[in-house]
Amino acid sequence: MTTTPDETKPTEAVTAEVSPHDSMAAATARRYGTPDMIRIEQLPVPTPKDGEVLVRVETSSLNALDWHFLTGTPYLLRLTNGLRRPKRVIPGADFAGVVISAAADVTDFEPGDWVFGETAGGGCSRYITAKAEVIAAIPEGVSFEAAGATPVAGLTALQALRTHAKLCDGERVLINGAAGGVGTFAVQIAKALGAHVTAVCSTSKVDMVRALGADRVIDYSKENFTELDERFDVIMDNVGNHTTADCLKVMTTDARYVLISGPKENKWLDPMRKVLGSAIVLWRKPQSFHQFVASPNREDLDYLGSLLASRAVVPEVDRVVGLEGVAAGIAEIGTGHARSKIVVVPTSPEQRARR
Repeated sequence: MTTTPDETKPTEAVTAEVSPHDSMAAATARRYGTPDMIRIEQLPVPTPKDGEVLVRVETSSLNALDWHFLTGTPYLLRLTNGLRRPKRVIPGADFAGVVISAAADVTDFEPGDWVFGETAGGGCSRYITAKAEVIAAIPEGVSFEAAGATPVAGLTALQALRTHAKLCDGERVLINGAAGGVGTFAVQIAKALGAHVTAVCSTSKVDMVRALGADRVIDYSKENFTELDERFDVIMDNVGNHTTADCLKVMTTDARYVLISGPKENKWLDPMRKVLGSAIVLWRKPQSFHQFVASPNREDLDYLGSLLASRAVVPEVDRVVGLEGVAAGIAEIGTGHARSKIVVVPTSPEQRARR
């Protein structure tokens, strides 16, 4: 399922102010655990602080980081997110919506503007506050669904390929785990950057990944990419299911190995064990190792917006759910076999039916 641009703006009126007595629906997780403990609550509408805007959320989407924050794994994560209970109560780092109000010091946006971006959770609710400096305007012709599916996965793919791997026109890139949220963006962004793309995924997702523009698609149940005769300038690894030593066999001498994630078998350290192991294997090798956490910034969001507007990137959306579908969506992501993006529309089924 792919997205198409909205033809018109939403008819719901934009107000310049939300009453402090107003409440909103939100999916919440007030303790660490499995996705089935997520509840839908009525919470106060947040108030923007200095440098922030208040946004009425039209869409959000789910990512692997939502599963990590919900389960509190690896356990080291709890050192910053709360030892006993999570500080991040509402899942959803992605959002796209309409600016309702802004702090007095914000001059970039005003009520009625369409914006999208990434925050530290809160997207699975009707309203969210976000720092104005790290959000961007949604280009004309780009739908809320497309914009809301993009920030975390799109920024991760873009920064992996352009910022860290410095992928160049004509280079050969292999994307391991090409059918997930990050992978589906990576295939399209790599093609937009002029690369030859080899994509690795499961049997059921081969046709989808090929339709995204991959030059070659490898079904990992039939072929092991580490045994290919071909050599790659960049490997973007979203899975980490092969040893780094084996991945070296298919890298050029100046290749860049970008590791996004790894196995999650050990709740204390994974996927950090894979990160540390890869760094050790590639230490003093001519090939370089890159691991990072994507950071939201307006420049990269604007670039992603331009790709969305030109249709060079069309987010692959598996399904659209309401807040009641957040728990099942995060559970599916936790299996490591989610297909593309799950978009969340934080309104009631009746309101969604009228969209």
